[in-house]
Amino acid sequence: MHEYSIVAALVDQVEAAARPHPTARIKRVHVAIGELAGVETELLATAFATFRGGTRCADAELTIDARPAAWRCPKCAATIARGAPLRCEPCGAPAKLASGDEIVLQRIELELDDDDDAKEAPDV
Repeated sequence: MHEYSIVAALVDQVEAAARPHPTARIKRVHVAIGELAGVETELLATAFATFRGGTRCADAELTIDARPAAWRCPKCAATIARGAPLRCEPCGAPAKLASGDEIVLQRIELELDDDDDAKEAPDV
């Protein structure tokens, strides 16, 4: 189950991004997962709930934004309709995957202490 290795990398990224705010609490982690990324989102959520203990993400919620696959023609940039043959109808070129295989850490929500200088962590 590679979802555990994905979560391990995700927690590492979140902790690195939150490092400038050592007293901040990580409240929520937003991730985009493409439908062709080979990730079972339910297993990823379970792995996150299991793996986050003992990390700065221990109390964080995981929000998953499921992204559909999208195909385009690399020659004329025509969009290929979902379920259609993966070949451009106007020019005949084979379609290319435009999106839907990504795993992206989109955003981290932090709760800052009053002692922190009220800087916000940048979006990732």
